Amino acid sequence: MSEPEISVVIPALNERESLPRLHQELTEVLAALGKRYEIIIVDDGSTDGTTEFGRELVQRDPGVTHIEMRRCFGKAMALQTGFRAARGDIIFTMDADLQDDPKEIPRFLDMLAQGYDVVSGWKEKRHDPIGKTLPSKLFNYVTSRLSGLHLNDFNCGFKAYRREVIEDLDVYGELYRYIPVVVHAKGFRVGELPVAHRPREHGVSKYGLERFIRGPMDLLTILFLVTFRKRPLHLFGNIGLVVGSLGVAIDIYLVVQWFMGRGIGARPLLMLGTLLIIVGIQMLFFGLLGEMIAAFSHDRTEADRLIRRINRRGTD
Repeated sequence: MSEPEISVVIPALNERESLPRLHQELTEVLAALGKRYEIIIVDDGSTDGTTEFGRELVQRDPGVTHIEMRRCFGKAMALQTGFRAARGDIIFTMDADLQDDPKEIPRFLDMLAQGYDVVSGWKEKRHDPIGKTLPSKLFNYVTSRLSGLHLNDFNCGFKAYRREVIEDLDVYGELYRYIPVVVHAKGFRVGELPVAHRPREHGVSKYGLERFIRGPMDLLTILFLVTFRKRPLHLFGNIGLVVGSLGVAIDIYLVVQWFMGRGIGARPLLMLGTLLIIVGIQMLFFGLLGEMIAAFSHDRTEADRLIRRINRRGTD
């Protein structure tokens, strides 16, 4: 079989009722484009018949790949698995709940042709309850301000990537929400496209209240990785200097008190100042250790990535 030009990765968890229509719409749109394609359904431990339908679909359509996860590992693992299986030069991701409209795919391709490496969908008019839309707006506002990447919708599952982007992408935990931030930090050009968003017709949302707890922690993680991954001393060193300087200032104050004839041996402030100095020194050493690790792991991998990117652009 010829290598596909377009791959569509669809994480699916208990979406048996939605997949037949989604498959039909996708094949109609992709066939009309006249490009070779593949559809990769990553079954994330479904229990509603999604697995059986995926197996049946593979028998009927050779353009479909059905990957069965042993249990529900989460959307990040499903996406990562789909990325590793994808063979196309352009990789789309979309949700399996029919809220993403496959008719938008040509518009994504047009935007990629303008020089973008990643195009992220923007559900400008959402058909979701207010319990999802309001937290989403707050999430997008905070992420945009803190990351420096100005998008209206970071968490939209409808995205298009050039292959070189996913070759450098490692999705784990709950960090799939911040893929645009990660690839932007790697130097890729990220664009946004308003897309049609349809009401959910079958099933229920797979996201519960825990996302409100995980979200801020994930944002803190990604900002740390993006901002200080290549210069950890700037974070740990600055914290160490502030903490250590405060400890030194406290101890200097106590020394002055001692010269004035006042006892300081039993004062808790003495222990606090000494503790802050020790913590400050430890933070400095953490930063230096992090710099050593970053120096050994970064230079060659970054150079290799840039060379691959230049070579790929040269053959386009």
